[in-house]
Parts: sequence; structure tokens; C-alpha cells
Amino acid sequence: MSDIYPLGLKVAGRLVVVVGGGPVATRRVRSLVDAGARVRVVAPHTVLGEQGIAVASETLDPVDEPQPGTIEWVRREYRTGDLDGAWLAHTATGSAVTDQQVADDAERARVFCVTAGDASVGSAWVPAVARTALTDGAEVTVAVTAGRDPRRARAIRDAVAGQLQSGALPLRRQRARADADADGAAPGRVWLVGGGPGDTGLITARGRSVLAQADVVVVDRLGPRALLDELAPEVEVIDVGKTSGNHPVPQHEINALLVQHARAGRDVVRLKGGDPYVFGRGGEELAACRAADIAVEVVPGVTSAVSVPAAVGIPVTHRGVARGFSVLTGHDGAAQVPGGPDHTLVLLMGVTHLADTATALITADRPADTPAAVVEDGYGPRQRVTVGTLSTIAARAAAAGVKPPAIIVVGDVVRLSPAWPTP
Repeated sequence: MSDIYPLGLKVAGRLVVVVGGGPVATRRVRSLVDAGARVRVVAPHTVLGEQGIAVASETLDPVDEPQPGTIEWVRREYRTGDLDGAWLAHTATGSAVTDQQVADDAERARVFCVTAGDASVGSAWVPAVARTALTDGAEVTVAVTAGRDPRRARAIRDAVAGQLQSGALPLRRQRARADADADGAAPGRVWLVGGGPGDTGLITARGRSVLAQADVVVVDRLGPRALLDELAPEVEVIDVGKTSGNHPVPQHEINALLVQHARAGRDVVRLKGGDPYVFGRGGEELAACRAADIAVEVVPGVTSAVSVPAAVGIPVTHRGVARGFSVLTGHDGAAQVPGGPDHTLVLLMGVTHLADTATALITADRPADTPAAVVEDGYGPRQRVTVGTLSTIAARAAAAGVKPPAIIVVGDVVRLSPAWPTP
């Protein structure tokens, strides 16, 4: 049975004495100051100044109480009596004799003591700590002890912290908000999350983290839906997916859903494919939330306009081939975009009107033999690329049975794809 009782200490405003002025002691001081403690350092020399921490005073005797969040430096060797009034002591002098003396004095004074040189001498231990800020303003603190093996503790801490930051561990709030009124009501928040091109590994760490904390998820058809399987059963998932010519939930109703659930005190994630601001109507949803005084944050995503061509080896820009690119919808005036084959065109939602669009794109600057490609289901199980030219791509896509979702790329960069036939 372990003889350790894990406990968090609230040291804000309380006196903590740190004996020693070297790098280990300095790390302890920084953490204690961050926690609001009144810190007294007892040491003939210290590297505090080198670490950028201001020294509040340089008294020879501990007479005045240091203020919360400040440091008093007692510039001499440790003496019995220096722990008077302390709630906690840390000793890291590099001298086993001095550390033992501090530990013995602390024991007699009933003050818990951490000894850096030999943990077995002290009565308290400093764990490896990681802190993760949550979307509701709270913080998850992970503290790991591992049989007085600090390297092992740090390795475990880092692994757990990574899982928390990625949203792989449960982060949802289980109690009412701290700012809830007597009836338990408090406004929720909305996150407009770009989920990337569909692969669960391509959502950002921030996006996955807020998704793990959501009470309601309003999801598009092209969002990374596999992540929904990881949500707790009580999370409400609302499918507002659209297909070509089929918009079962119009945009104004989606806006209303976000506001409705947030006003009910729920944290809402609007999970989209790609990026919310690249033909994702994220701006409209942001405006609706702001108009309703709902706190809203946009979490950018990897846009399919760049990532899906990359999945099949097509860069949208390439030195000596293409100096720029334009992103348009396939039904929104693509033919009016200036530039020739050295300016890449990326067309979203353009499969239905591909034949008409390809014909319209043929100009004096952009000839009929300009390379073109259609990339289906980028990063998905049906990923496939069909290549041709502006004069042939529609017929080839029809013969191949191309289906949405698909990205159309027009320009010389298509020749860089492994799918382009070599002479």
C-alpha cells in the first residue's frame, strides 16, 4: 500500500521558504510565484536575476513578510528559525547536510518539506505537472509521481498531456458552469471548427480538443464524421449535411440552431469540412452568433482546396510552373478568372457542371490543351484522380463515373501528378 496521499496545495498568499539559489531552486521559485505564493529564498547566492525574476528585497534577516507573488531574498546560509511562519519548505542546496537540517527543522515545526537532493528525506514531493486550459475557462491539472523516478513521471505526464490537448481523453464539463445563475442557466459558446478534408488525422489539435468538450455538434456531410464515434453518448449530434441540389436544413436554420443551443447553456461545435471561411459560410454563422451576443470562436481547418490536390501529388503552386492560384466554386464565374496555365485554378463543387465550365475556361490565354484533373474523395476511401485537358476532362470524368465530393484542378501543375501520363 502506498504511503503517499496525493494532494493539491493552495499556496496563494501563503509563505513558502525555498532554501538554495541554484537552477533547481529557481524552477521551484518560478512555479510558486506563478501560484501566488509569498516566497522567501534563503541562499548566499542565487541565479534568480539571471532567470528574469525580480528580487523584492535583499534583507539579511527574515523580518518583513514578502508580498503575494513576490520574492524575498535572505542573502546568507540557512539557519534554524528561517522556516518560522512557513506553510511549505523546499530545499535544493546541493548539500546533503543542509538539506537534512532543513528537513529536520520542518518536521519539528510541522511544515511539509520537499527535498530535491534526496526525496526520501522530505515529507512532500513535487510531481511532474501539466496544465490544460479548457474552453469553459477551467483548467485540467495532471500531476504524476512515479516511485521517485522524475524522468518516468515526466514521460507519463507528457503522454497524458498530449492526449488531453488532442481531445482523445474526455474533457466535457460534468457540472454546471461556475457562472451559472440560481436556475443553473448560463450562456454556452460556439466554435466554428474546420475539420479538414475528412481524414481524422487532419483536423487541428485545437479543433479536436473543443470537439471533445462539446455538448452539441452540428455537423456537415464532409466533416470528419469518424470523430463522432468517439463522443460521449449524451452529446447531441445534429446532421445538417448538404448535397448538390439538396439542402434539407437551410443556412438560416443552421444559424438559428447554433444560437438556440448556446442560449440554452450548451457548448456547440459547428463541425465543417475544410476551413470554415473557404466556401463554408463560416462568416455568416459568426455574424449570427455575434448578433445574438453568443461567444464564438473560429478554429481554422486545412482547406480541401489545397490539401486534396496535394493528396494526389498536385501542388497548387510550383516554382517555374505556377506562381499563384485561385479558388472558386464550379458554378460561380470561373471563366472570368484571368491567367493562363501558369495560374492554377481550383474549383470546388464543380462536378455537375464540369462540361460547361471546362468549355468556358478555354480562352486565348488558357488553351484547350491546358491540363486538368478531377480528384474524388480526397483522403477518403474512394480517393481517385482522373486527368485530361480542358477539351477532354469532362468526357473522361463521365466515362470514369466521377462523383462528388471532388476537387477540379486546372493548370500546368497537373502535369506534376504521378497520374499524368509520361511521354
